[in-house]
Amino acid sequence: MKGNILKIYNERFEIPPTDLVNAGESNRINLLIVSMALLVIGIGDLIAIFLLHPYDLRNYLAYLLYFGIFTVAGSFVFLYSRLVKNVSNEKSYILKTIPVYIIIYISFIIACYNFYILKQPFNGFATFCLASFMSIFLFSFSPIIFLFALVIEVAVMAPGIYSNFTLSSLADYILTVILIFCMSLFKRHLEKKQILSLKKQRQNLEAKTFGNFTLLYENNVIKFSRTKSTELIAYLVYKNGSSVNTKELISVLWGDRANSNRHGSSLRNLIVDIKHTLSNLDISNFFITEYNNFRINPTAIKCDYYDFLKGDKNAITSFAGEFMNQYSWPEETTAFLEIRANALYKAHT
Repeated sequence: MKGNILKIYNERFEIPPTDLVNAGESNRINLLIVSMALLVIGIGDLIAIFLLHPYDLRNYLAYLLYFGIFTVAGSFVFLYSRLVKNVSNEKSYILKTIPVYIIIYISFIIACYNFYILKQPFNGFATFCLASFMSIFLFSFSPIIFLFALVIEVAVMAPGIYSNFTLSSLADYILTVILIFCMSLFKRHLEKKQILSLKKQRQNLEAKTFGNFTLLYENNVIKFSRTKSTELIAYLVYKNGSSVNTKELISVLWGDRANSNRHGSSLRNLIVDIKHTLSNLDISNFFITEYNNFRINPTAIKCDYYDFLKGDKNAITSFAGEFMNQYSWPEETTAFLEIRANALYKAHT
């Protein structure tokens, strides 16, 4: 019985971390936003308490600790999420998703703190529900680890709900928890279906980087309306799934001294061009834009450069010392690839 359940779960919901590189980067971007919100709430309320009650802080220790948790958690997640921006794709999803579980568990702790310490049971329950639904909406994570957090939360909050409300309220709470877990399973199932669809797309979408950069779909070169649209995609392919902000893209495409205001509209035109061209070809979930950050999904495309980094023998032998020749910005990487190609070639012979 247990083996059958695990088999069904693995078939429908289990996804290898290497297939979730793009989801990991989305987690990282969303964590930056969430952590900033926690910092604003925590620091703002701490300042308000110090200003309004400077001589009566002892009576507000519970609130100081409460908003202190917001501040510490927000600071840690923000700094951590910035540090793991450029980790390898093999570790990307795991490392970028660790703070998601930290946020979830801390949110549940805050809910219990509201419930038992601040004596605000309704706020505690509302915090729990809000944190759960926002986590499902914003992040990609393992339903099993999420279930473990839910079980702990039920064990802690259930007695308080029963004593503060009624037995029917406890039943409603348990049903809500079951619904939340089912939603996390459903989202994971959708993620798996999307990844399977991307793998089919990946058979037809290819980036060739050795020599001149070329983007192909069904063995035909993808032609954009604007010349720099191809360079923008080339740079994002080169970044291998890492996010790039507007300022960096403008600097790469138009030079270090490029004026952000002047070239901002030009960049927006390139983005519209790329989206329109890819949409006409029915290419989805490849070019990603989030909160003024841009990237490509490396799991949605075949690429000789990516195969090279993985140590693929065919990719190593196909490298002839040329990498995206038509652009100047990858020159240092070309030298690095030559050194690594020699080392890998010796290792394979």
